[in-house]
Amino acid sequence: MATRNGLLAAWGLFTVLPAPVVAEVDERLAVRAIASMPWVGLGLGLIAGLGCAIVTVAGGGQPLAIAAGLAILALCTGFLHLDGLADTADGLGSRKPAHEALTIMRQSDIGPMGVTAIILVLALEIAAGGSGHLDGWRGVWLLVTMPMVARVSALSATGRWILSAHKKGFGALFAGKTHPATIVVASVIAAVIAAGSGWLLFGWRAALVAVCACLASWVFGVAWRRHILARLGGLTGDTFGSLVEMSGLAYLLTLALFA
Repeated sequence: MATRNGLLAAWGLFTVLPAPVVAEVDERLAVRAIASMPWVGLGLGLIAGLGCAIVTVAGGGQPLAIAAGLAILALCTGFLHLDGLADTADGLGSRKPAHEALTIMRQSDIGPMGVTAIILVLALEIAAGGSGHLDGWRGVWLLVTMPMVARVSALSATGRWILSAHKKGFGALFAGKTHPATIVVASVIAAVIAAGSGWLLFGWRAALVAVCACLASWVFGVAWRRHILARLGGLTGDTFGSLVEMSGLAYLLTLALFA
């Protein structure tokens, strides 16, 4: 049975996990689905955090626990955002004019720049998660909250004032759809969840650093988005994926340095 519930639609569109069939995505459903993206991220974070916790309890060590959680996260999304990161890196790294860079991004293969981008991002995430500031259950906490925080950047990139690079395609379904108030509310709720859980588990310092990490993630997301818009003239589905990955990395690095 097809669903028109925004959260269920987002779960079906942005993960490969079991979900109701998504009805034809019109503008109203697209608005509801993209607004639910951070909460899909929270659900994915709970799954990734569970995998990280199992490895932690088994004594596998922090780097392996973080790597396991990141692998679970990638598997649950069907590598959707990592693929977007790679395609964006290939397009931007080509230094071609916008229309040629967009053509490169739409090709099914991944070039050396895309491969390098994936390796560097994952290596930095595992290294950040293995920081002495994030040992034990703090690693589980960061994996639970990171996907939610990162997806706020993707939601922000669908604001009504932001253009799509293509008239058709997956990215065009969501570009320019979101009201500013929706973005503000989602940002506040995500920050409260990250900081509140940090305070309950680890104290006030963790809560303060979590707020700073959220802000760092979103500021970096805005900077990355502006660079993409300046180079390509609009956003695509691939660039949304790169926003998720780069914003998540900024969140982890901030926690690793200051938690």
